[in-house]
Amino acid sequence: MQTDADREKVELTRPWMVAAWPGMGAVGINACIYLLSRLDMTLLEEFDAGDLFDVDHVEVREGVLRLGRRPRHRFFHQKDPNGQHDLIVFLGEAQPSDGVARFSQRLIVRAKELNIEKLFTFAAMATNMHPRGDSRVFVAATNEQDLAALGHLHLETLDDGNIGGLNGVLLGVAAQNGLGGACFLGEIPAAFSQVPFPKASLAVLEVFSSLTGLSLDFEELREESREVDEHLRQVLERLEQSGPEAGGEEFIPEIPGEDRLSMAHRDQVEELFMEAEKDRSKAFELKRQLDRYGVFKDYEDRFLDLFRSEAG
Repeated sequence: MQTDADREKVELTRPWMVAAWPGMGAVGINACIYLLSRLDMTLLEEFDAGDLFDVDHVEVREGVLRLGRRPRHRFFHQKDPNGQHDLIVFLGEAQPSDGVARFSQRLIVRAKELNIEKLFTFAAMATNMHPRGDSRVFVAATNEQDLAALGHLHLETLDDGNIGGLNGVLLGVAAQNGLGGACFLGEIPAAFSQVPFPKASLAVLEVFSSLTGLSLDFEELREESREVDEHLRQVLERLEQSGPEAGGEEFIPEIPGEDRLSMAHRDQVEELFMEAEKDRSKAFELKRQLDRYGVFKDYEDRFLDLFRSEAG
């Protein structure tokens, strides 16, 4: 963890911040990881909130157990080459089961210390959309002025309802503390809410890049969206042919953990890690494979450590 002396070395230019946590469709977390990869972002500091989390499991390796650790939370940053708004991405491994408002208050205090000017959260909106349809982006802002400022993006306004967890509460606390921003919610099919839906991450990032002027190559994310579309087409066809008893199929293989990876898959993961260590633009491809094998949580620390310093 960085010291106060380390923090003083970082000079940020009118920074904007995006925050995300694991959630439905992996919309927010995958969108932010795409930003880390494509913008070659680096670790700024870790955020200490361990006292707001409990340890609820032990980890077992070859029959030997050890106490599980509390979730980690990290700030990453990119200097704006145009000198307008540096970008801060905040990634959390989990949301507290209790104390969401206290977590939010503590995070907003640090955000204001970093002179964050605008705060955004990325989340999912589960609807009855057809899986092969286009994902809309819904928006809710901290005040009428911030909402009006987003009018040129032609988004779907979330007129009524609620936004659960930190994606909403954090912005509510931000508004109370005079920090403006918005939540962008990418539309996902409710029937497939428990698996990554990259089309929604892509839709959110397209909106955010239009807002910020970020120059991003979305081809990798578009390719993944096409692959998922094809998988979902096959799943839906099987459902139509077999009836309700075939329900519950997932297009991502269910592999419980790192120890269940075949040697070939493990070698592939190691090769992708080596490529990403040399070129962080390869990191999102690595994330895709970890998601496919169902083992991202097992590799999460190692994956995010790719952004700790300059790539080799």
